[in-house]
Amino acid sequence: MGNTIRALAAFVPADRCQNYMVRDLQEMPLDKTVDLSGNMLRRFPVHVCSFQQLAKLYLSDNRLNSLPPELGQLQNLQILALDFNNFKALPQVVCTLKQLCILYLGNNKLCDLPGELSLLQNLQTLWVEANYLTQLPDVVCELSLLKTLHAGSNALRLLPGRLRRLRELRTIWLSGNLLTDFPPVLLHMPSLEVIDVDWNSIRYFPSLAHLSSLKLVIYDHNPCRNAPKVAKGVRRVGRWAEETPEPDPRKARRYALARQESQEAQVPALPPLLPPSNS
Repeated sequence: MGNTIRALAAFVPADRCQNYMVRDLQEMPLDKTVDLSGNMLRRFPVHVCSFQQLAKLYLSDNRLNSLPPELGQLQNLQILALDFNNFKALPQVVCTLKQLCILYLGNNKLCDLPGELSLLQNLQTLWVEANYLTQLPDVVCELSLLKTLHAGSNALRLLPGRLRRLRELRTIWLSGNLLTDFPPVLLHMPSLEVIDVDWNSIRYFPSLAHLSSLKLVIYDHNPCRNAPKVAKGVRRVGRWAEETPEPDPRKARRYALARQESQEAQVPALPPLLPPSNS
């Protein structure tokens, strides 16, 4: 039924469709939450900006590429979800929402983030996965209270050394990028609890045993020659994860040889040649 409604809505003029989708939003919801996700909106309904006590605004999975300046009236907003839209640049008005704690920007077309993002000094969670980032914007390193950074599925090749300024950072997700080396800056961030570098091109992992807060490291789907050494009790997800503390190179070579011999043994042998007949 939902797919049918969406299909019909595609033939309705944008203004009429939008009016229908938000017709029930004439007053502020009691839970201070507005969820307009998945409504194919091309323009943000400005009258929502009159709900000045609004705390959570979900605009995921629409067709937005801009936001009106009136959004700046929502100075109590703590969560803003703009993921799965068509933003090529982050609207400047977002940087005026100084109470934001969580900002979802994933699955857009962002190549960078504005310097004004540093005004969001209450931001604790930032999702920028699946964009067009070739480097982590420097402004991210100025978000002093940031605890969770999700920057997977971009085109990152390295991380800036200034990232170590984020003393509150606990979780960093970097899967699906273009890292060829484990980012050195992460070795100087002892507060990290989760590191995800899955689906990269890292060939060697340094020891992570000195990261006293580390609880989980995900390094699967890398062409690595070793597993990262970790402290006792830290969970590893990836090749040789069950080895303690890390695989013996000789054992790894023996394993590879044994596997090769096993595969060769499975090839059916050719029948022996019969001696020529004397008849």
